Amino acid sequence: MIDRKVLGRRLREERIRHRMTQEQVAAYIDVSTTYVGFIERGERAVTLEKLELLAQCFHVPIDSLLRENPEGSTAQAKTERLNNLWEASSMDEKDMILSFSEFIHSKKDEGREHKTPLA
Repeated sequence: MIDRKVLGRRLREERIRHRMTQEQVAAYIDVSTTYVGFIERGERAVTLEKLELLAQCFHVPIDSLLRENPEGSTAQAKTERLNNLWEASSMDEKDMILSFSEFIHSKKDEGREHKTPLA
């Protein structure tokens, strides 16, 4: 049985993460904005068809919308999250992301250089 409260929380999390409004989600799954609000609050059930559309809307597997702690740690999920953030970023933000990533990798490489092998 689907826990409507969990689905509602996950839907809202994904909607916010994707910087979407309830109106945009409603248009994507062809329902009213009020109905999206009901779903987010766990007050209404959702059909399998609408659940599938929601998963497509957020580019996530259906089961990740049904679990309290989704599998956001998989490599594929992280790659998708990075791609979504990258696409939503301005050129200045992309420059900052690249600089930060290069900084992290340089620190990681420094740590390897300072380790001495055990005799």
